[in-house]
Amino acid sequence: MFTYVTLGTNDPERAARFYDGVLGALGLERCDVSDPEWKDWHGWGMYDKAGGRELALWLCPPFDARRASAGNGTMVALVARSWSEVDRFHAAALALGGMSEGAPGLRPHYGADFYAAYIRDPDGNKVAAVCRGFTEAQRD
Repeated sequence: MFTYVTLGTNDPERAARFYDGVLGALGLERCDVSDPEWKDWHGWGMYDKAGGRELALWLCPPFDARRASAGNGTMVALVARSWSEVDRFHAAALALGGMSEGAPGLRPHYGADFYAAYIRDPDGNKVAAVCRGFTEAQRD
């Protein structure tokens, strides 16, 4: 359904360091944005053929030049392939200056296999990692 999601940041370099670690824990890599037009933009996921194929999370300063702020009730949930990826996502977020909004664990009220962790990045954006399909820890 989505081609990309953009979150605002007041410090693109700090955001890049944070998300390199947090999204790296989910196996995601940085998109190639070497063109100077992309100054202060950082993305993870897939960006190919000048955006003709895209599935990415982007971080950048707001276009209106005002301070970035997190939306109340706004959250981006990312797929994790295992419970340990969710755990690493949460640990990386805390180690890189993020805040916990919910430690890794099963959320049976969303389903018997809903294992998730919730964090806030240094700009206050809420992001989750969710693994479905298992009701007990796997080895990876």
